[in-house]
Amino acid sequence: MRVMVLVKATEDSEKGFVPTAEAKTAMEEMGRFNEELRKAGILRTADGLKPSSHGKRIAFDGRRRTVIDGPFAETRELVAGFWLWEVKDMDEAVAWVKRCPNPMPGPSEIEIRPLYEIEDLGDFQ
Repeated sequence: MRVMVLVKATEDSEKGFVPTAEAKTAMEEMGRFNEELRKAGILRTADGLKPSSHGKRIAFDGRRRTVIDGPFAETRELVAGFWLWEVKDMDEAVAWVKRCPNPMPGPSEIEIRPLYEIEDLGDFQ
């Protein structure tokens, strides 16, 4: 089962990366966690995202496209980083996330979403 593990943005992540001793320690902790995921054969890819002020959204309405410049409102709805994992089931994904160091200086959330697999598409195979 493939899952996308989403690190939700916070006010801190939307400020951008600030190179401090605390940030260095947090990055080292996350590096060790990612290495555990790699050794376990779970990690497919992972990365952090720059703040939404560096991003753009494209709104679709029929054939019309509208480009919207960041930053975007509702920080709690944004994503600051992600992993793509291959796990046995959702319980295994939850167990790994529980082992993860807090990805933010303060309170944070990580969301786990299963990816569609070809067998989920039924008649479209």
